[in-house]
Amino acid sequence: MKTRSRLVSVLSAAAALVAGCTSVGPDYHLPQNSVMRSPEANGPIARPAQRAVSIGAVPNDWWQLYDDPKLDALVKAALAANTDVRVALANVQRAIAMYHEVDAEHLPQGGVDAEAARAQISGESFLKEEKLPVVNLAAAALSVSYQIDFFGKLARADEAALAAVEASQAALDVARVSVAAETVRAYVQSCAANHEYDIAEEQLALQEKGVAITRKLVDAGRDQPTDLLRAQAQADTLRAALPRFEAQHEAATYRLAVMLGKVPGTLDASATQCRRIPLLTQPLPVGDGAALLKRRPDVRQAERELASATAKIGVATADLYPSIRIGASIGASGVLEHFGQGRTEQWTVGPMITWSLPTNGVRAHIKGMAAGADAALAHFDGVVLKALQETQTSLSAYTRALERDDALRDARDKSRAAAEQNRQLYRAGRAPYLTSLDAARTHANAEAALAAAETQVAMDQVNLFLALGGGWQSSADNDQTSPAVSRSTSRPGGTPALAARSPY
Repeated sequence: MKTRSRLVSVLSAAAALVAGCTSVGPDYHLPQNSVMRSPEANGPIARPAQRAVSIGAVPNDWWQLYDDPKLDALVKAALAANTDVRVALANVQRAIAMYHEVDAEHLPQGGVDAEAARAQISGESFLKEEKLPVVNLAAAALSVSYQIDFFGKLARADEAALAAVEASQAALDVARVSVAAETVRAYVQSCAANHEYDIAEEQLALQEKGVAITRKLVDAGRDQPTDLLRAQAQADTLRAALPRFEAQHEAATYRLAVMLGKVPGTLDASATQCRRIPLLTQPLPVGDGAALLKRRPDVRQAERELASATAKIGVATADLYPSIRIGASIGASGVLEHFGQGRTEQWTVGPMITWSLPTNGVRAHIKGMAAGADAALAHFDGVVLKALQETQTSLSAYTRALERDDALRDARDKSRAAAEQNRQLYRAGRAPYLTSLDAARTHANAEAALAAAETQVAMDQVNLFLALGGGWQSSADNDQTSPAVSRSTSRPGGTPALAARSPY
């Protein structure tokens, strides 16, 4: 009982010492000279003159702006079943397991040893010349120890591991953003291919009418055979475009199946039978630079990697100082027949200090960790710059595509009016049929050019949404399988766990 009381006293003293511990190495904070803190990076993204966009916040489920229930269902299914998301989710779970492995170092470490053997012990080991009898031996011991984190090595390791967990969670969000965007892209491409196919068929039908009329004129001697060949060549050219749209539709369908975690070719055909490109029901919200950098998960991932790299400097620095572990053990060892008697009892209590002189490469290791933190900061700045560049580029491409779409829409409207006027002149007998047919073909060509422009606008919309980094928040909030890790775990002695400090 007295020995047990001593053991409790030792552990209580160790816990009290923890309160006076400090953490060596730099405390993490986002450097003042980082790109993210610059005013230019936090300003508005869209200019007032840019149309079809607003400074409103990007919604979590941005694809719902298309008001297409089928598309919404496809994106939700992809976020639940996509293989990239499953890989990222497994990586988060692995990072959490490693965090708990590091976190366990804060707890008392204990062990139990037990042994029984029949042995012949050497007499000379006891300075005896006679041979000792064969005896039955037994030994058992219970030991417990606790590392006093005087210099914060465990705390810094904990901080680095927690930041690594948060970085892996951000990587999971990166995967979700990409999956949502690529699912929408595949769906839009399948709709666009169907739409352009329908317009190409209309062009071909009009051209075939022209071929039939030209053939009649040639047979009547009112036209040349070369005119018929030219008309037939134009029809063949239009017919040759149809397989291209079919291939685009099939490729989009296969890609959509993969996004849903299905084997290509097994997706229900009804999922991609839309004949019109989905349209936004409101101006595209883009927010501002500050909101962008907080929303983009790749920026958050790079920042958490910087926090982890900074904490590792403290882990390496702590190796310059002694490691102190305090513990106790109690047990018995001796002849089996006497086991449990006072003469076999043994116990120990006290601290153990280990200290390696800093001639074993510790300082070089610290410099290496510091260089790693510098590299992480440079990477973080690069990710921030890339995020801004991608957003501005996508926004510029989107607005220019809208301008081209407007011009082609005007051309389509004018060609439609011209075709209608020529149709009325033909019905009134004031213009030949071929003139009316040429006007109809011009209108069909304008429709085809406009359809291609609408496809480009839709693709640029998806690219802009992808650059804005939305789409992971609600899926992360609603996904009950998303792992999480506590940022404040109780420590022996009441010392709180260090949490990685994010600027967000």
